[in-house]
Amino acid sequence: MSKLLVETQLFKPKNLMLSEGKVSKRGLPLVEGILATAEIKNGNGRYYSKELWEREINKYQNLVKEHRAMGELDHPESQIINLQNVSHNIADMWWDGDNVMGKIEILPTPAGNILKALVESGITVGVSSRGMGSLEDKGGILEVQDDFELLCWDFVSTPSNPDSYMHLIKEGLDFSSQNKYTKANSIITEILCSNGQCPII
Repeated sequence: MSKLLVETQLFKPKNLMLSEGKVSKRGLPLVEGILATAEIKNGNGRYYSKELWEREINKYQNLVKEHRAMGELDHPESQIINLQNVSHNIADMWWDGDNVMGKIEILPTPAGNILKALVESGITVGVSSRGMGSLEDKGGILEVQDDFELLCWDFVSTPSNPDSYMHLIKEGLDFSSQNKYTKANSIITEILCSNGQCPII
């Protein structure tokens, strides 16, 4: 029986890209990193074959080409992508060995603004796949079966794939003189207040 499968990993920055000031063709800030890794047991004890990921990535490329490869901030327990919570769109995907790599646009939505503020402030976020499928226990490893269907990737706080931390390809902003958590809180408060929901701290 198919169920919702959520796999998360940290998106680790490449230092060179932090100062390149790159944006997408549409002028949106970009993050880049590992979306998924095939042929390993992940933090949830699950195993995805490379053949399975290749099939799903090939299908997902159609959404990328149509600018419909959207995801949310945090993991909803649903197979439906809620447009109110969309924070990003995958602009490009490719293979690097057993790693699925991705370049992702951060959208100017309320959730996207929060994501952008966190990443610009040096907060490490994870990226997490969301899909439907069944599992088979093979000696303590839960192997994802051929009925797996990839839905999207979301940004989350704690990933299950050890290397899926994203990083911002951004202009060289220097936050070194400020505590990054203070800066993040300040930016989040500013965003919430601009939407008329100022938190009481």
